[in-house]
Amino acid sequence: MATTNGYLGVTPPIATTESSDREKEVTVTLMEELRRQGTFESEEEAKTREIVLGRIAALVQKFVRTVAISRGMSESAATAAGGKIFTFGSYRLGVHGPGSDIDTLCVVPKHVSREDFFDVFEAMVKEADGVTEASGVPDAYVPIIKVKISGIPIDLVMARLALSAIPETLSLQDDNLLRNLDERCVRSLNGSRVTDEILRLVPNVAVFRDSLRCIKLWAQRRAIYSNVNGFLGGVAWAMLVARICQLYPNAIAGAIVSRFFIIMYQWSWPQPVLLKQIEDGPLPVRVWNPKLYPADRAHRMPIITPAYPSMCATHNVTSSTQMIMTEEFKKGSEIVDRVIVGTASWSELFAKHDFFHKYRYYLQVIASTGSAELQIKWSGTVESRLRQLVMKLEYVDTLALAHPFIKGFEQISYCLTDEEVRAVAQGEISDAVAKRKKEDTEGKEGASAVYSTTFYIGLAIEPKQPGAVGPRKLDISYPTTEFSKLVKMWEKFDDSTMGIVVRHIKSTALPDYVFDEGERQPRSALKRPKNGKGADKNNNTSPDVPNKKRRLVQQPIVTVFPNAMPGMLHRSSNSVSESLSSMPSSTQPLKMTQNGSATVEPSASSSLYPASVKDPAQLRSPQLPFGENVAVATGAGSS
Repeated sequence: MATTNGYLGVTPPIATTESSDREKEVTVTLMEELRRQGTFESEEEAKTREIVLGRIAALVQKFVRTVAISRGMSESAATAAGGKIFTFGSYRLGVHGPGSDIDTLCVVPKHVSREDFFDVFEAMVKEADGVTEASGVPDAYVPIIKVKISGIPIDLVMARLALSAIPETLSLQDDNLLRNLDERCVRSLNGSRVTDEILRLVPNVAVFRDSLRCIKLWAQRRAIYSNVNGFLGGVAWAMLVARICQLYPNAIAGAIVSRFFIIMYQWSWPQPVLLKQIEDGPLPVRVWNPKLYPADRAHRMPIITPAYPSMCATHNVTSSTQMIMTEEFKKGSEIVDRVIVGTASWSELFAKHDFFHKYRYYLQVIASTGSAELQIKWSGTVESRLRQLVMKLEYVDTLALAHPFIKGFEQISYCLTDEEVRAVAQGEISDAVAKRKKEDTEGKEGASAVYSTTFYIGLAIEPKQPGAVGPRKLDISYPTTEFSKLVKMWEKFDDSTMGIVVRHIKSTALPDYVFDEGERQPRSALKRPKNGKGADKNNNTSPDVPNKKRRLVQQPIVTVFPNAMPGMLHRSSNSVSESLSSMPSSTQPLKMTQNGSATVEPSASSSLYPASVKDPAQLRSPQLPFGENVAVATGAGSS
């Protein structure tokens, strides 16, 4: 696809030359490595996906017909009402891997409501052959039904168009289809519209797919693939790769990946990444515009969707997650540079993250309930608000950075007593409970199951100022109590069935389940030499953190426990919130004071996140291989 200017994108290409022989060689080895890493699905799984999608398409038409008849329409009119599905996300982009889900949009006519989707269609899906899981989340930002059919996970969203029938030939490219739709339908439609527009805006779809498959695997392995936790989601990563493809329209995957890391490390944020100029449309809806909207000006790494109405796909990025991604871009560029010159292999790029080895202190956020179905909703609610906790932590004076991990760890604990239930809800799982199985509790009075999801945030401590002596205070009482209040504001929160705990622990107290088999954090933290020598000099670099605001009110509560759980004894309101000083010593990395703050003992591993920040005094940026104009690449010519 070419624009009126003869090129794709908002600026001319940086280079239109073919890739070098060496870049062609490393592209071959890249694709070999991606196959070794298991990023491609088998032919059998691909065929199963096609069969499952065909069944979903037929089920949607049956659903539309059923609802139409219930509304009093004739048999012929109900059949003619149609209904159609569109895939989007990684499957539509052609970069999905084994076991990945299929994002699927169900487009229905105007007589079908969202309530029908969750009442009628969800029930039909649950009764279909081969369905092993089906769960609707009608209150989500984009309402969704998650199902698994014949082993294939599918995320179903719905859009109701202002049409009496949905023809088989329907295309979603027409902006006028968005007329008279509610915001949720617009968001659902745009998932498909954005994916299709990305594919239309890249010069070579095959090169784009190979490059994106590489970047996607890298981001997942480095634990920076998560929109909800403040990193980038699949669409945002796709748009970044698409932009590099526009800048190098004749390059192959190895060259695209190499330039991706160099350019993204040096990108002039908050200069937006655009695949085309932002367009006006027929609707009175908000389009991303930092000149008009203060909230848009606050976006740290704006990556703008190309389909109308253009939105920022990265509004969740925080100061901490931006620093983490920037450092990963730099590391990636260094590894790929060594791959190009032949001193490293692609496997080094896909090395697993070291999140649980990186910090001395961590926050545990534990969401718990007494039922599997309720836990899905409660843990999802807590996870969706974790970013707010991270942003509040960023303003704590002694913290350099708050690093959220991209997923929670789920557990089911079978308890025999109220005391065990309380302990599990607080993150204390004894060996006896950990080894206990469901059948061990069957028929026993007072037995109950506790479903818990634990999220982690790494805490990077600011280095001590020269000449400072003694321990320092780390007061996180304000952000943790504010976060607890925030999650409890959920309209469906019930303190008799839901628990939320926030507490900090040492790296030596991390549970075994966060590590792979054979991997374990050393049990004793390294001590910093008294003369200050011997530490990694990179660890002494001070991250560029936001200005810290001193809180007017600091509350003593750091850990918040649930009032009750199924089978748990109700406690008085005075015992609901407890100081960390009451926790076992293994979870007490910080010395608590009476006002709820903590003291930090000097230690080499308690220093800050070991990131090389963009300090002009020590910055040496990676360079593009042929002296290309980096200013163009970093968006200086974009608007």
